[in-house]
Amino acid sequence: MWTLLIFVGIAAVSAEPRNFYGEKVFRVIPQNRQHVELLRSLAENANLDFWVPDSVDLVVEGKNADFRAERHVSFDVQAMIEQSGMPYAIIIDDLQDALEKQRDSNIRAVHSYEKYNDLDTINAWSANIAAGNPSLVSRSQIGSSHEGRPIYLLKVGRSGANKKAVFIDCGFHAREWVSIAFCQWWVKEAVNGYGSNAEFTNLLNNLDFYVLPVLNVDGYAYTWTNNRMWRKTRSPNSGSTCVGTDPNRNFNAGWCTVGASSRACDETYCGTTPESEKETKALANFIRSNLSSIKAYLTIHSYSQMLLFPYSYTYSLAKDHNELNNLAKGAVAALTALYKTQYTYGAGGTTIYLAAGGSDDWAYDTGIKYSFTFELRDTGRYGFALPESQIKATSEETVLAVNYIANYVLNNA
Repeated sequence: MWTLLIFVGIAAVSAEPRNFYGEKVFRVIPQNRQHVELLRSLAENANLDFWVPDSVDLVVEGKNADFRAERHVSFDVQAMIEQSGMPYAIIIDDLQDALEKQRDSNIRAVHSYEKYNDLDTINAWSANIAAGNPSLVSRSQIGSSHEGRPIYLLKVGRSGANKKAVFIDCGFHAREWVSIAFCQWWVKEAVNGYGSNAEFTNLLNNLDFYVLPVLNVDGYAYTWTNNRMWRKTRSPNSGSTCVGTDPNRNFNAGWCTVGASSRACDETYCGTTPESEKETKALANFIRSNLSSIKAYLTIHSYSQMLLFPYSYTYSLAKDHNELNNLAKGAVAALTALYKTQYTYGAGGTTIYLAAGGSDDWAYDTGIKYSFTFELRDTGRYGFALPESQIKATSEETVLAVNYIANYVLNNA
């Protein structure tokens, strides 16, 4: 067994927002059981933040794992990895530097589709695009967050009777900023393309699109004001000083069985019950009340460049596995055609790892056959610090995949 150093962190003294100077992001490839055990010991003793997979509990032999180490432990962590003989690389040498380069500037006067926008700016944008395009876009509030923020939903499409619908959400995990940028981009493309782009005109004439720009509104606001690396919601947990639940472990789909944690301090905490979070409850209630029309569910995350479909809570294949796999293959081909970005696709459990309580599995089990999770760019060079310069290309290629699925749903659902 590895001899562990005792890591002592110096408590931050009311220094907000949190900075990440000197913090490193490592990529390791554990080769054996001892390497996995070392990572688990380090995770507990050095408070590592796992980026991919979401938790050290999901680390397995032979697969990459990316994690962030705080400054005061990073060199000790590196030394122990080297001592173990585990292959590794430092993919981000100074996270604060990467985050500062992520945004072109901190000046944010107006909304921009090629910038990361804060929550207030996004909410103003969603009101404006609905007001400016009343025949195509309407905005409603489907619920409120724990901290009382509205959760807004856009409905995009020409009015018509008995239309099938596609539901798209972004911003489940607060630090996945490019996800949130994509939802805004897709709405822009749809609105601007109607009447001038044959594909968008056909889609909006014949389908409704429900687009939820930010689900985890409290968490996203917190990433702007306090901690850029925040992932969960911001609801308090009884009996714990740790805040928040992972909204993508909070659905009634194998809830809290695998790849999720019952410990409130963990990033993959599943909550006290399925839909314990006001945000996930609002989403689930809306989908349940519109189940007769919603034929596809697309949830947008980052990062890893993957297109996943059920199941993630079991290795068992979904009854529609072959159709979903073929649809994912076609969508990935459409995406890759633009910039040659390479995507992996497949059932979640076998393609990445088992993770219970996800919204895509829940949507599928609730009756929405075409249920997919996108993991957008990149594969780890920047991770959650993906620069604004990549928003446009990331969004453009993802639009092709989303529209490929939408066209399939239009003709087959």
